[in-house]
Amino acid sequence: MNALTRRVVIGTAAVSMAVSLAACGKAGDGDGGSGDGGGDSKTIGLLLPENKTTRYETFDRPIIEAKIKALCGDCDVKYNNAAQDTETQKKQFDSLVTQGVKVIILDSVDYKATKSWVTQAEKQGVKVVAYDRLAEGPISAYVSYDNEKIGRLQGEALVKALGAKAKDANVVMINGSPTDPNAPLFKAGAHSVLDKQVKKVVYEQDIPDWSPDEANKKMGAALDSLGKSGFQGVYSANDGMAGGIITALKKQGVKVPVGGQDAELAGLQRILAGEQSFTIYKQIKPEAETTAEIAVKLLKGEKIDDLVPTKVTSLTGEFKDIPAKLYDAQIVTKENIASTIIADKVYKAADICTAEYKAACDAAGIK
Repeated sequence: MNALTRRVVIGTAAVSMAVSLAACGKAGDGDGGSGDGGGDSKTIGLLLPENKTTRYETFDRPIIEAKIKALCGDCDVKYNNAAQDTETQKKQFDSLVTQGVKVIILDSVDYKATKSWVTQAEKQGVKVVAYDRLAEGPISAYVSYDNEKIGRLQGEALVKALGAKAKDANVVMINGSPTDPNAPLFKAGAHSVLDKQVKKVVYEQDIPDWSPDEANKKMGAALDSLGKSGFQGVYSANDGMAGGIITALKKQGVKVPVGGQDAELAGLQRILAGEQSFTIYKQIKPEAETTAEIAVKLLKGEKIDDLVPTKVTSLTGEFKDIPAKLYDAQIVTKENIASTIIADKVYKAADICTAEYKAACDAAGIK
């Protein structure tokens, strides 16, 4: 398994980020950069959807920027984060097109909204690479994971955490944002397992913006509706929401298996502390680096066939045969944090094993 990232790489990326931001304007600006119009042959746009999930700013952005610089030393990256606002992202996208940027890496806030943007961009010779989330429109490539399989892994991990009681267990499902095209795939994958292997899904909610606060409120509502003993496990679509869910459960003195996704630092610490049962580890480095390589090749007019061996169809079914690369993921529990997360240098043991979690790390054999 490839290492997700190394500290020196992130450090280097941070330096290049600072240079890029100095040249292109402050990250998060609606105009997406300085608007000098010099970005047609040496500039790649990078648009990420939100910053509530820690992975985007911690891993995705610096890895993509560092890889682009490694492949194309004189290329610039114009970066923006939409902070979960579709209209903001549209302005950022349109600004890149207006500036003459010919390749845009797009991780969409609302996948349905992107159809008109990408269609107009294509007419102006702009190639769009859908990153992590499959956007609608005539995109040139898509790099992500087998997201329905991730949902199945989540369902399987929750069933295993429930153990012998699984077939008699009621489960609460807290799903991801309806505007994220991956969320219904996670949900479908999880349902394909849970509907057959637990008694019943007794409460289910989709959470706008993947909000941990909203997940906390919905878990509170589930407790009010079902009672403390009305469910035996909770499916959470990601680690951030799992944190909000676990806070609500602890407030009521309820302890049941809760799973997540993304292998966030706080999620890993909760797993070690016995508060969260599992997470899903997705190797972000190969996903991010492949996307950067595709973007550079498209910028140079080179073929990308060897990087995108699969074909996919958009969620609406309108756009077919989209060149794609889909990576696998795996379940992470207390037992294999050392052999996955730490071995792959996602986080060092020292990052995870702060004073509060030192005893838990010692018990798990993490030094």
